[in-house]
Amino acid sequence: MLFERIESEGLSHYSYIIGDMSHAVVIDPRRDCEAYVEAAKAHGMRITHVLETHRHEDFVSGTARLAAMTGAEALTAERVTEFMYGRPVSPHEKIRIGRYVLEALDTPGHTPGSVSYLLYDADGNPWMVFAGDTLFAGDVGRTDLLGKHLAEELAGKLYESIFELILPLGDHVILCPAHGAGSVCAESIADRPWTTLGQERMHNPKLQAKDKDEFVALAGKVHEKPPYMSMIEAMNLQGPIAGLPVPPPLSPRELDPVRDQVQLVDTRMELGFGSAHVKDSLSIWAGGLASFAGWFLSYDSPIVLVTESQNPEQEARMLYRMGFDTIGGCLSGGLLAWHMSGLPSESVSTLNVQSLCTLLDTKGAHNILDVRSEQELEGSMRIPDAIEIPLTQLQERKGELPHDKRLYIFCGSGMRSMTAASILKKEGIKDLVVVLGGLAGWNSSTCPLKKT
Repeated sequence: MLFERIESEGLSHYSYIIGDMSHAVVIDPRRDCEAYVEAAKAHGMRITHVLETHRHEDFVSGTARLAAMTGAEALTAERVTEFMYGRPVSPHEKIRIGRYVLEALDTPGHTPGSVSYLLYDADGNPWMVFAGDTLFAGDVGRTDLLGKHLAEELAGKLYESIFELILPLGDHVILCPAHGAGSVCAESIADRPWTTLGQERMHNPKLQAKDKDEFVALAGKVHEKPPYMSMIEAMNLQGPIAGLPVPPPLSPRELDPVRDQVQLVDTRMELGFGSAHVKDSLSIWAGGLASFAGWFLSYDSPIVLVTESQNPEQEARMLYRMGFDTIGGCLSGGLLAWHMSGLPSESVSTLNVQSLCTLLDTKGAHNILDVRSEQELEGSMRIPDAIEIPLTQLQERKGELPHDKRLYIFCGSGMRSMTAASILKKEGIKDLVVVLGGLAGWNSSTCPLKKT
């Protein structure tokens, strides 16, 4: 038997290939889907079906592309939604994979038409359930992505799907969700790579609700939704099949004349960006692309990467998975080549957290912008009198900031602070200092941290 979970870093996306004898099935594939073809080929199998548990919101699905590559049948969920590819799966439809069988189960809640797939072993016993975004390790799927007005209604459906259909399958059944820790498709997925329905029944906080009303109150909350998700939802109706774009190298002299026509994304770490960067660059370190590119990049103009990576295709791949096809290139030779070409750069001042505390103790009050998320701040240590604006809300709330005074920007480490500084610089706020280091180094006596 072939069973493999393929993980997409950054987006915390899990997809699966299951095969037996000469047949294989893929569930919730990502857009760059060559890995599934290679896995099937290595085991002498042919992919016969590509299945979706729901219309995905946070990454571009590879279902249409993989079906086109392999000749497999594509089965979509959301039967009332008009997809441009495949056909909707029927309730309780069964798909044979050699000695094994997958059965489609209607599990609405995360979306109205979400489907889970139950895998039976060779003796016909329930073995694994591929639950998509219905149930995760330590959490359940969000119900607010289609709008605040539907959140509670969908949370009620999610309760029924989980408590009346999935959990009764048995504590021994292995849970295979579509995401792991770090995904935006749930509030707080646990860092538990493998789990069972029994573990979740005992340890998942939301499954401890005493009744449906309490569950709806927990699962029906409304959270921030990255703006790129609306584009992903639309793209996943069409079924993009274009391959991964390879960013062409651009010399400094080629890039300089078109800087105002592209989106410059600098993926170096915060210290490198602070030391020198091309004017109007957006700072998003490579590891933060999945979390923040969808908040701050547009689909309307080309993206040019400024990177230290020897393999910029990896960063382009992350953007590609999020539907950003207009990768216009990458700066050849990086900032070294830019400077050697005699072109100007800018910088952002930095200060470690201990030095900021010394300033507070010796010179009094300063303007501090704390860009940590609301979830981080809740029940955490806070800086008294700081301006608290989550990074993801910074552009819409920039009017709350002083434009004529020095602004010290704080997060948990300095990386998001540098992203914030790059955004504010483009908005015309120039006197900025990024604070390096988190709360662990805070030692001000005149401005002690407060817990809320």
